[in-house]
Amino acid sequence: MTTAALDARAGRRCHNVLNSLHATHYFSPDLGEELDALGITHPKARNFAVRAAALGPVAPGTVAAVFYNYKYELVARHVPAVWETASPARALAARARAADSTLRRLLGEETLASAEMAEAARLALRATEACTRPARPLYSAHADLPVPEQPHMALFHAATLLREHRGDGHVAVLMSAELDGLEAVVTHTATGKGMTPKWVFGTRGWSQEEWDAACGRLRERGLVDAAGELTEQGVMLRAEIEAETDRLDRAPYEHLGAAGVERLTELGKSFAGAAVVAGAFPADLIGKD
Repeated sequence: MTTAALDARAGRRCHNVLNSLHATHYFSPDLGEELDALGITHPKARNFAVRAAALGPVAPGTVAAVFYNYKYELVARHVPAVWETASPARALAARARAADSTLRRLLGEETLASAEMAEAARLALRATEACTRPARPLYSAHADLPVPEQPHMALFHAATLLREHRGDGHVAVLMSAELDGLEAVVTHTATGKGMTPKWVFGTRGWSQEEWDAACGRLRERGLVDAAGELTEQGVMLRAEIEAETDRLDRAPYEHLGAAGVERLTELGKSFAGAAVVAGAFPADLIGKD
């Protein structure tokens, strides 16, 4: 197919629904139970343990660099200590068990065994064939992991690859826009589509004072107003960031083709929607306040 045959935003829409399905395990009690059994009991250590495990027993600087919007001091409180509690291999195995349990609980056995789930896994894995490794550390690390045999876990694996592939490119775009990690979060929250400040403080390690300071820097650049809302310039910058991220992430979706992307989005939306209805996410996760 030609590049023009695929809407530039179609890949983003597909990513959004698959990322929602992928993210369910981060908020799942199943993940907490699996990591508790390994001795990883601190809530803030869990995300580092599962998402960074594919990189191996890395130091805090590496995790802070690739995660981008986490405060380094928070990372350093838990990394590399978490690897002394449980190896990356054990953390990855725990993550897989948690993802399996979470999807079974949220979607049900009938959906997991359905032809639609198998079709979604095939389509998502096909899209990943066009992902590229250079300058994409989190994607590349996860791409070294084996593809699970069960369709729902294969879909989770593919969704993880597509998420990290886009995320690595997004970090490059944020750097080009000269937004540091916290400024990027502040502007995303201001769109109404990012995490609320409460969740940013609780998961990323930043304080209200640091948030306010970031808002001040953004005001000086004319990106937010006195109320913390995006200015016209800020809205334009966020749109440019998303468009450039789309451009850097276009290959998987062009490879899958317009019809395949539409079908995968349809299937992913159905699964993700069912997960949301089943209570996969906290009610206060997304918003400005």
